[in-house]
Amino acid sequence: MDRMKLGLIVKRDDGSEIVNYDDPTFPSYIYDGWVKPKVTWERVPHYHKDIEINTVTYGQMAYSVNGKTIILNKGDTIIVNSNQIHYSMSISEEKAKYVICVIDPAILMSTVAVEMKYIRPIIDNPDIAYLRFRDYNENAEKMYDLVTALPDMRNDPFSVTLQFFKIWKLMLRYSETLGILESDEGTDQHMIPFKTMMHYISENYQGTVTLDEIAGSANISKSLCNIIFHKYVGESPVNYLMHFRLRKVAEYLRSSSFNMTDIAELVGFKGVSYMSESFKKYYGMTPRDYKKDWSQNSINITG
Repeated sequence: MDRMKLGLIVKRDDGSEIVNYDDPTFPSYIYDGWVKPKVTWERVPHYHKDIEINTVTYGQMAYSVNGKTIILNKGDTIIVNSNQIHYSMSISEEKAKYVICVIDPAILMSTVAVEMKYIRPIIDNPDIAYLRFRDYNENAEKMYDLVTALPDMRNDPFSVTLQFFKIWKLMLRYSETLGILESDEGTDQHMIPFKTMMHYISENYQGTVTLDEIAGSANISKSLCNIIFHKYVGESPVNYLMHFRLRKVAEYLRSSSFNMTDIAELVGFKGVSYMSESFKKYYGMTPRDYKKDWSQNSINITG
């Protein structure tokens, strides 16, 4: 694990996340995390081939999966399927705590028979964007115990694999109960253009980017572009671009010694004053206060 990347969502050119695995030889990331308003890993839409499992251990939070908001209370678990557009978010000023596991389902594909009969029916199923286990679900408590035990075994690939098989068994059982293990319907028709537009923004945010260019990158109209962004992230493409730039500002404040003028140029702002004004509106503090506050509280992330 690269501890300098804790709390950051690092993306490839296509907008997918580069998961910060605990061990580069074993594709799993397990962490006792937390979220509160305006931290840099909140409300960052991304996707990855890995399964993402989040169990809330304190407070209340939410996930957005393909544009749908799912509220999670203490004891709830959400499992986000492979390649779904998602992000976590706060729903109050209080910090929420959780255990998160991001893990490649290939770990379970010991044979072709296992892959085709037990793994593919979930990860390739367009009807399973996510599974939510909450207090009235039959196996919610068992899922909670399995996930919250993971941090103590994060450095033991065999134990993690065994635990993941147990989690997957509960996922299969729940999917069968819901009657969604078989489907002939296609995937969401808007997901591909949205990923294309995310990629375009990530590649061009440092320069001038217009709504016409964002929509044009996916060969769709401006009106459909607006509809798709509101569907998946709840905001316009222009606001998404602004917030993307502001998250980049926050990353530079956390990980570099660049001055404000340099950062403004690097992320596509025309001037420091506009960048600072926009940053304060989004994060609730000036860039300088953010950098100072982060330095003082970084122990909460790495400790």
